[in-house]
Amino acid sequence: MTIASIDYEKKKIEKGYTDRLLEVNLSEKTIKVKDIPATTREMFVGGRGYCLKMVYDGTTAATRYDSPENVLAFAGGPFCGESSFAGTGKFIIGSISPLTGTFCDSNVGGYFFPLVKNAGFDAITVTGKSDQDVIIFIDDEQGTISLKKAPPTDSSLLEAENLLETWRGAGKPNSVAFVNAGIGSKHTFFGCINSVYYDPKRQRCRAKQAGRGGMGTVMRDKGLWGIAVKSNLNKRQGNQPIDKKRVRNVGTNLRKVIRAVDPNELRLAQQGTTSLLDMMNNNDILPVNNYKFGRDERQKAVTGKIFEDKVFDQKYPDGCFAGCTLACTKGCESHTLTTGPFAGRTVAVDGPEYETAAAITNLGIFEIPAIMEYAWYCDEYALDTISTGVVIAFLIEAYQEGYLTREDTDGIELRWDDKETTFMLLHAMAAGRKGFTAEIGRGIRHMKGWISERAAARNGNDKEKIMRELELFGMESKGLEFSMYITKESLAQQGGYGFALKGPQHDESWLIALDQIKNEMPSFAEKAAALRWFPLFRTWFNIAGLCKLPWIDVRHPEAAQTSDPAKNLPTVDCYLELVNSTMGTDKTLDDLLMESERCYLLHKLINLRQGYGTRAHDRIPLRAMAPVFADEFAFRRDYYINDLKENSAVKVNGQDDAELLAELQKHRRQQYEILTDTVYREKGFDLNGIPLDETLQRLGFNEPEYRKIVEEARMRIK
Repeated sequence: MTIASIDYEKKKIEKGYTDRLLEVNLSEKTIKVKDIPATTREMFVGGRGYCLKMVYDGTTAATRYDSPENVLAFAGGPFCGESSFAGTGKFIIGSISPLTGTFCDSNVGGYFFPLVKNAGFDAITVTGKSDQDVIIFIDDEQGTISLKKAPPTDSSLLEAENLLETWRGAGKPNSVAFVNAGIGSKHTFFGCINSVYYDPKRQRCRAKQAGRGGMGTVMRDKGLWGIAVKSNLNKRQGNQPIDKKRVRNVGTNLRKVIRAVDPNELRLAQQGTTSLLDMMNNNDILPVNNYKFGRDERQKAVTGKIFEDKVFDQKYPDGCFAGCTLACTKGCESHTLTTGPFAGRTVAVDGPEYETAAAITNLGIFEIPAIMEYAWYCDEYALDTISTGVVIAFLIEAYQEGYLTREDTDGIELRWDDKETTFMLLHAMAAGRKGFTAEIGRGIRHMKGWISERAAARNGNDKEKIMRELELFGMESKGLEFSMYITKESLAQQGGYGFALKGPQHDESWLIALDQIKNEMPSFAEKAAALRWFPLFRTWFNIAGLCKLPWIDVRHPEAAQTSDPAKNLPTVDCYLELVNSTMGTDKTLDDLLMESERCYLLHKLINLRQGYGTRAHDRIPLRAMAPVFADEFAFRRDYYINDLKENSAVKVNGQDDAELLAELQKHRRQQYEILTDTVYREKGFDLNGIPLDETLQRLGFNEPEYRKIVEEARMRIK
């Protein structure tokens, strides 16, 4: 049933842009096509920048995730959909998050936004709330945009092929794609959004996930089941670059590097990101038992090689969009579910990615069938695999340490390496079952308060004291659960997570391999400088509509001859060539970093406006910096004692382990605070993390509204 509909005239892409916005208000049932101002394009470029700008403009300090005016924004970027280059299916979804209370965004691949762009739009915004579940349908072939009653299903994946078959009609297999969120997004704060498309080689639907920050929760709170787009990519003229030959040539050069390097390094084309399981375990970085331990002998049962040889079907090239030879979107064609409402059903599983597999090892479980089961159900329910796993891990440890009792957990005993309980909690959360599991779905920040209240009432203890104890091992910062890397031994990655504006997510700053494994930034000054440069260049990819893996995970053979191999500058030159040959510009790397820094600053300003964004919000749990408990210290005792001897002023001379642990914790905390001071100076902030006036001026934020946000933040500190 069609609720509202408009006709529209498609605007063609030129130099990577259509300069058009699709704006939908679900309360008013209105659909509008608007021009994106040239000033917005100049300042914020696309993708993440557009999402930031549209959320900032449409919300206020009082806006919460479930406020009708909250903006759910979708945007590609100038290079999204460029099939002559690798990694161009990426787009961004951003909004005020239910977990963090401020702007959060998540990047995802697939065919959805290349089709949206081909249909004539650089961005989509959705506001308001519908009184019934609806779907937005963009039909490029008919020249219509409609608001329709949603399909009669809470499934995200199981009905996907039938829906696409119906929607595409006589169209090509890849002429329709959609984004949507399943039932788990209705009942938790960490619902994800699936980007669903048809893979004609595998002859089934595939899904990629915008996992972080609860974007699926926002979508379903608005009464939006999903957005579908129909557009014939075979008739597209691409991004209409100013120099098509140059774009093709640089795309060919990058693909040659990928083909030559990847098979001998991470083997992403064969193992996907599961190859990281071996690297992280071998370097004490794989999370086990709520990030307590960094390696486990049982990891030999879940190696990347096993996924390559026994799980992933290698017959098909697996890029999530045309033209990507990295092909890391792996898949298993046959897994029989053993738990939950679909037990006994055989399904295909996309991925799993490293983060999903590590979420299971973090629960003390080292079995591939459990990883596959978890991956499929989280996708079907539309739950972020990271937040789901990290919340459960925190609760197991809180139970083991005596902060939770069976009375609190509705009779559930929480243990490590317990598949039955893990999946029972997963299914109960997704279904919205009342009681303990409903609380779990609101995330660790909420659960710390919930547990401390109950524990204090039960024992007559000080609630604030219990909260401080839980904060030692509750692995969240800014309300977002940590992504899946042990950071105790990488000061650079501690800062990467702590200073990340959205919370501890690796897409904004992933320095752990460069710092801890390759030791390419050994000095304190090098770490601090990296914490300015790398987040800016990494987030530039999210602005541009590109995947960063061909840059960060495929080291160009010529990088070793440069002064800073970690930056992989020969591949950076490929991206500069893509930019300039598409747009007809002569931009430098400094120009790209400036574009990213403007977006970074706008995100900082939103955080400050919402009451966050200062130094207090950049702190991380003790476990992210050092061992918390005695058994954790004992696990790597010799290493920690040597660290104290070589890297601190502590004189190791007969102290017992409890004293040594306390000294180590004090030293690591001091190092983090010194790093914070240094990085703030690098970024142009004061020591409270608030941008300096000259930083606002340098980046073009001269309007009174921006200065007011900064002044009010300073007043709150005083």
